[in-house]
Amino acid sequence: MNEKILIVDDEMSIVTLLKFNLEKAGFTTDVAYDGLEAIRKADKHSYDFIILDLMLPEMDGIEVCKHLRRNQIDTPVLMLTARDEEFDKVLGLEIGADDYLTKPFSPKEVIARIKAILRRTNITVDNQIKTIKIGDLTIFPERYEAEKNDELLTFTRKEFELLYYLANHKDKVLSRDQLLSAVWDYDFVGDTRIVDVHVSHLREKIEPNTKKPIYIKTIRGLGYKMEDPT
Repeated sequence: MNEKILIVDDEMSIVTLLKFNLEKAGFTTDVAYDGLEAIRKADKHSYDFIILDLMLPEMDGIEVCKHLRRNQIDTPVLMLTARDEEFDKVLGLEIGADDYLTKPFSPKEVIARIKAILRRTNITVDNQIKTIKIGDLTIFPERYEAEKNDELLTFTRKEFELLYYLANHKDKVLSRDQLLSAVWDYDFVGDTRIVDVHVSHLREKIEPNTKKPIYIKTIRGLGYKMEDPT
């Protein structure tokens, strides 16, 4: 294990705790103490994972995450929040965070979450060479991209992972809970809005008419199904 993790937090005690335990677990670490420093480092260096506090000097974690995704930096992000801080998990995940934890937390839980997210976001070599074609849509797993009628489509990592999962299970009805478990690997206690939001984003990119989708069908009362357009 040699993944490099950027820790972004303005609390020295939190940084020290995370740095010690992550390095003990075999990761290498770097540190930023405010949002602007985090952006400078993420723009300049390549990281395998970012632990990002919500409340930061100079720029908060939400704005940092938005900047990363706008600049096509798809590094997985684990957001940290204090127990009494306002945090809409759907908003946080929609703008590109992969997961979140509430302080105080166990270092073991942080490491477990990191490993789970890294496993989920690492596409295997076998999958990398397997393109998927559905109608006029060609999906390239190794590039996190797709083409439709020779037009290149780009996605956030989560949008692509959802698209890829739906395509890999073409013609199967998948419930929102199934998609949450497979793509986000997290218990949202029945809050499936994040799935609907991402399906809406996918339809805007791949459907000729979002009001009459031909690729990703809504199966009322059940979930979603991807199929060849007819």
